[in-house]
This record gives sequence, structure tokens and C-alpha cells, in this order.
Amino acid sequence: MASDADQQIPEQQSTGPAPGQGRRKPRIVIVGGGHVGLTVAMRLQKQLEPGEARITVIDPQSHMTYQPFLPEAAAGSIEPRHIVVPLRQTLRRSEVLTAQVTCIDHGKRELTATLADGTEEHVTFDVLVVVPGSVSKALPIPGLSERGVGFKTIGEAIYLRNHVLSRLDIAASTSDATLRRRLLTFVFIGGGYAGIEAMAELESMSREAVRSYRTLDTGDMRWILIEATGRIMPEVSAPMGEYTRRRLEERGIEVKTDTTAKSLTGGHVVLSDGDEFDADTIAWTAGVKPHPMLEDSDLPRDGRGRVECTPKLQVRGTEDVFAAGDCAAVPDLTSDDADALCSPSAQHAVRQARVLADNVVASLRGHELRDYRHRHAGSVAGLGLFQGAAEVYGIKLKGLPAWLLHRVYHLAKLPTLRLKARILGDWLMELPLSRQTVALGELHDPRAEFVRAANTRGLPSEHGRAG
Repeated sequence: MASDADQQIPEQQSTGPAPGQGRRKPRIVIVGGGHVGLTVAMRLQKQLEPGEARITVIDPQSHMTYQPFLPEAAAGSIEPRHIVVPLRQTLRRSEVLTAQVTCIDHGKRELTATLADGTEEHVTFDVLVVVPGSVSKALPIPGLSERGVGFKTIGEAIYLRNHVLSRLDIAASTSDATLRRRLLTFVFIGGGYAGIEAMAELESMSREAVRSYRTLDTGDMRWILIEATGRIMPEVSAPMGEYTRRRLEERGIEVKTDTTAKSLTGGHVVLSDGDEFDADTIAWTAGVKPHPMLEDSDLPRDGRGRVECTPKLQVRGTEDVFAAGDCAAVPDLTSDDADALCSPSAQHAVRQARVLADNVVASLRGHELRDYRHRHAGSVAGLGLFQGAAEVYGIKLKGLPAWLLHRVYHLAKLPTLRLKARILGDWLMELPLSRQTVALGELHDPRAEFVRAANTRGLPSEHGRAG
């Protein structure tokens, strides 16, 4: 494959033997440009000598999204562009290929990538880093694929924001009580961090937006959180989970545990507890699964579809393939259970990325690799403006202190100084100025007005012109 990476990485000028001198530069291919893949690539760029190796990052998107800030971007506290990192702009010493990996053949040291135009390209590697992350784990619930919206991408977050606000606009303009009740019913399925933070931020935004409508009141809205297990927020202790539940219920949010959705057909929600109602907004945040791309590979995987790894983050049975993050089954060396694996959390993923990059460098230089070992420090969650819940090293924080810790922690974890400055600016501007709560529906259908105008004037369609 042609690459400009060699031109971007100047050869080392030295009278002594340079790394890689007299032989072909080894190629490191990173599958996945998310938080883990970006962290690995940035660390490799920093640690590798110029000309020591060639780095290629492959991802369907040309940017990385910092997912912990998706709820705030959806609520309007952060400009959506400020939570994405352009890969090419950040990885100037790496080659970035915008494509979807469809097959990994470790035996041939080759993978197949499908470009945006549909053509396939075969990419060879010397060292492979498999970090494609995860995708939403949908269940075979009738109506879910037609009515449900996930919450893992910037596009989904922006869509939900506009969708929720547009429901308020329509509800304020109709005298149909049944339609209004449907429009103002918002359902989130999944009581983990993703679901609770997304719902809490959007409910907080909607509560603020309703003040601008003379015909609407906060009591007109119905927000429902559905969780299949007996508690919400399993990432924290049971008391902190119960505290979060109480805070949500104090805001009028219905929290239904030990409950599943049986049907969502046509927006008519049928729950296992017998409750039935109509809803125009259904968000699905009930878990994730490893990227399906891994199914077409010859790498060993466990029963949940994750790549089996050693404590050194090498894929089991290989020396030249590494994995980390949501798609990797990594032994938890801090647990007393010999079979324990690291949880699929952002905290583990980013720390694994650093060790993985160090081990790749060590393997290229013939040095000893080190094990990944990290005891879970705790969790922080934002529950809307000025509200939060946190449990860090056994210390429990609630309300404003937890909300501040949530913001400070994630601001520190952002990968570039540029993003840190932009997001800090967004927060400072939010203090004296209220959030803009307006739906921009044309973002999702930009040609609607043009098509309507063209049809009104009787302009020929593409089919008419073709005929």
C-alpha cells in the first residue's frame, strides 16, 4: 500500500548504527482509532526513534470521540466539535487510513480493509495492535431496530439532543393530549453509566428548556429508566447506586429495576412489569459487545467474543499481536480470583494503552515486556448540571463535589491541550450564560427544504430526467 508515512518520518542522521538501519522498517498496524488506539499511536510516536518503525492507524472515522463527554455535548454544555480529536492532525508521524477492517489473517500477517468507495486493500504488518473497541449490544426486541437510538457516537448524541428538543416544540404546538403525552415521554433502556449520564444530562437540559414554553410544564414530561438487573450503576457500591436512584427519583425520573422491554413496536412500549405506554424517544444504552470485525479473524477469543490476552497484553499464542480495551480479555492481576478479567471500563482501557505501547517498543528492541496491573480506583458520574456521584478509593462524594470531580478528572484525561482549552472555555462561558436549547432538525435532513421546494415548483426528479 502506498504511504506518505515514510516521507513524514525523517530518517535518523547518525554516524553510528541507527535503529532499523540496513533492514526494512517494521510496520506497526493499529486497528482502531478510538481512545485506546489514539493513545497507543501518540505514545509510540513519542518513544520510537525517527525511522525506527512505520505506524499505520486504520479506523472508519477520521477522528476519535472522547465518549465520557458525550452526555454534556448532547445537553449543550460542550460544543460537540470540542470532544473529537482529528487523527491526521494529531498523528503527524503516522499514516492514517480511513477504512473498515473486515478480516485479520495472522497466519499471513495480513488484514483486509474496505475503503469508503468500497474497494478492498490488503495491508501487511509486522506488529498488530487490535483495539477496535465495542459496539452497542442490541437484543432481539420487536421494534428496537426501528425506534431505538444508541448513545456511543457524536452523531447519536447530537441527534438525541435535537430530537428531544423538537419533541418539546411539537408538544407545545398541539392541542392533542394523547399526542402530547407520547411526545413528552422519554425512555432510556440500560442503567449503567452511559444510560444514567445521558438521561440525567438530557433531562436537566429539557427542564431548563421547558421554562421557555408557556404551554408546557416540567410535570408534563415523563422520563423512564429501565434496567434489567436489581440495581443501577453496578460500577459503584450498592449504597452509591441507591443514592443515585434517589436523586433521579427526586427529579421525577421513574427508575424501573428488574424490568425489561418486551416490545417497542411503533413506539408502543410494553414492559415486563405490565406497564404499557407510547413514547416518541427510545434510547438504548443497555451494554456493549466487542466489535463484530473480530469474528472474521484467526485470533483466539473467549466466550464473550473478546480477544484472549496475556497479562503483557499480547494476544494469547502470539508474540507480534497486542490488544487492549473493550475488545480484550485481559487478566486482572490485582484480583484474588485467578480467572478474573479487567472490566471493560475507560479507566482500564487508557492505562492498558500505555502499557501496550511500551511493550510494543520493548518487543521491537528485544527488551523484556511488563505485565499490566492496575487496581480499579473508582468511578465518577455526572447527573446533570451541578449534580454527580463519585466513589474513589472508597471515598464517596455526592452532589456538587462529585460533579466537580467528574469534570476535573475527565478534563485531565483528554488527550490534547487544544481540547482541554476549548472545553474549559465552554464551561466558563456556561457560568454567566445559559445553555442554548434549540433543535436544529436540518442537521439530520439537510435536503428536506430543497426537495420540498423543488417538488412544489414541479421540477423534474432524477427519475424524470433519466427518462
